[in-house]
Amino acid sequence: MYQDERSSLDQAASTAHTVHSAIKTGKAVSSIAKGAAVGGPYGAAAGLALAAGKHGKALLAGALVLLMLPVLFVLMLPGLIFGGLTSSGALGQPILNDNAAINGHMDEIAAAIDVILAGGVADAKVRIASDFAATGGDNYEVIAPFSIASNTNSFIAQYCAVKEQSWAQLSLSDMQTILCGGKSHLYSFTRTSETRTVEADDPDTEDVVETKEEAWYIYTLSYNGESYFADQVFRLTDDQKKLASNYAYNLSLFLGDGMSQYTEYSGSTVASLGDVRFTDGATEVVYFNQLDQRYANKPYGTDNIGGYGCGPTSMSIVVSSLTDEIVDPVEMSKWAYENGGWCKGQGSYHSLIPNAAKAWGLNVEGCKASEPQRIIDALSSGKLVVAIMSPGHFTTGGHFIVLRGVKDGKILVADPASTKRSQQEWDLSIILNEASKRPGAGGPFWIIGL
Repeated sequence: MYQDERSSLDQAASTAHTVHSAIKTGKAVSSIAKGAAVGGPYGAAAGLALAAGKHGKALLAGALVLLMLPVLFVLMLPGLIFGGLTSSGALGQPILNDNAAINGHMDEIAAAIDVILAGGVADAKVRIASDFAATGGDNYEVIAPFSIASNTNSFIAQYCAVKEQSWAQLSLSDMQTILCGGKSHLYSFTRTSETRTVEADDPDTEDVVETKEEAWYIYTLSYNGESYFADQVFRLTDDQKKLASNYAYNLSLFLGDGMSQYTEYSGSTVASLGDVRFTDGATEVVYFNQLDQRYANKPYGTDNIGGYGCGPTSMSIVVSSLTDEIVDPVEMSKWAYENGGWCKGQGSYHSLIPNAAKAWGLNVEGCKASEPQRIIDALSSGKLVVAIMSPGHFTTGGHFIVLRGVKDGKILVADPASTKRSQQEWDLSIILNEASKRPGAGGPFWIIGL
């Protein structure tokens, strides 16, 4: 690295250190991150100036540095995603302004984490085999989780939080080494036993089907979650956990990945909508609205359904429409909270959708925006499709909605935050273009049916 580059980095790091306390509060950072999501470093500078008006003139000094190098974001929005502190994107422009380059780096990180998660399953199966060997049983089977409820942003945030201000040490290879070293903490298992009657394999009695009883052990794998990993592998302090939470929040804002699912909610509600049904699609849909006065102020974790409950409300719509059970947003929010679907201050993990569908006995398949015909075919056959949307017609942040049918070539939706949007017909192109670009758990679309 050239000396003038090193000096610039040191200068920027010094400025970034000034705002480190603001990062921990999660206040100034949000304005900057929102600006970056819209206009790269120039939008970030505007956000920084706005934050300076609220948090002191010292922040404003960082704007000029930010235009030169993205070191401020290296601290606020972990530098791992930029692929290097002084690297450039297309046509030599700053990497912070090159969405394609950033997306490529995020894809690389997500792929590396997927490999590690798969390695965690393999590690758990080795431990299961060892456990079974000590039982004296005849055979065993392993029930693996339907989907892995992992959050790439959370892993990145925890890694960067444990490094704190040692931004120069951040690298994908270093993070991989730490995560690989903790594979045994990714999954745990429970064991039950039962006696099974099986056919006896005896060639001398091939004309007679004989049976025998065997002692079988059933092992059920469960993903421990990022919070467990934070304790057992990164061993984060309480302050580092708070920092990691703010990193993840601002990283989601910067990437515009639909993770921050906040509905503009001032505490006011809409009148009770009663029993609303939509019958203009292939399937009659039971509609719930998160702002309905019956649900809006009820808890979703330590948040409320009105502001953050689009995920569980969408699954209330799906489950109530496709099964014989009516599950309202309060009950679904409680289930989501108890089963790892709630994300504090941000809404729901994307994994809530497939996990809740499975819990109510429904079939679910992930679907990409590049597969529009699958969506059309699913809706035409009476299935429902949950979508996670990024800023656009449906949200200014992130938002789950339900696609509920097709009519005259248009898409019908059940928007858990708007009866007006739920009664409109939508071009599929709008939904495809505004779907989250950074989905997890198989999204941004989930096809759900019986």
